[in-house]
Amino acid sequence: MCKIDLNCDMGESFGAYVVGNDEDILDMITSTNIACGYHAGDHTIMRKTVTMALQKNVAVGAHPGLPDLSGFGRRKMDITVQEAYDMVVYQIGALNGFIQALGGKMQHVKVHGALYNMAAVNSKLAEAIAEAVYQVNAELILVGLSDSELVRAGEKLGMRTASEVFADRTYHQNGTLTSRREPGAMIQKAEDAATQVIRMVKEGKVMSQQAIDIPIKADTVCIHGDGPHALEFTRYIRSALDVEGIALRAMGSPS
Repeated sequence: MCKIDLNCDMGESFGAYVVGNDEDILDMITSTNIACGYHAGDHTIMRKTVTMALQKNVAVGAHPGLPDLSGFGRRKMDITVQEAYDMVVYQIGALNGFIQALGGKMQHVKVHGALYNMAAVNSKLAEAIAEAVYQVNAELILVGLSDSELVRAGEKLGMRTASEVFADRTYHQNGTLTSRREPGAMIQKAEDAATQVIRMVKEGKVMSQQAIDIPIKADTVCIHGDGPHALEFTRYIRSALDVEGIALRAMGSPS
């Protein structure tokens, strides 16, 4: 039987209350990536989101990003590899404090936004991030874009890695994601997103913006929780996976 992890970025709001559809989406996914205060989130939101995830038996991971609240971590920054290492260690530690205090265990780390895309193609940056995760806890799963430098960096260290694909993003023929600043970067219809997901999971292929099929490895599928149709997309994709007989399991679960 085909199996896949369904993940969603969460806790990307501020203040005393979780904003958006996080609680409802948690009912339909197997892993969540929780913002650690740099690109979004704060101490209260982190605690509330971890609490909800653990109550719903959803595996929890850290979602560290660049220190760019006003740009939501989606703007590239000229950082050194040491800075990348330091900010990832710091953010993992912050979230892990809440997870441990609430009786849970961290499953994985998935970096966010511009840092994620930078590490997908920059081997030195990828190695610094992988080393940060490894030295905090060698048992953590490192999540990275399928066929990326980040996944390769984790594999070199002997880490468990998860190759990630995206339900609501389009791809270039070199395997990178289409920049959000380019036309057609986001998939607007739930039906189209579900079709892309099913192909990636069952066939290991995705159609690029250049109309060329490219090979892709799918260990986990991301749905962005901050999108305007996040709840609709999640419901539709979850239903499509069920229809196709694709079982959901957290990336850290036994095969």
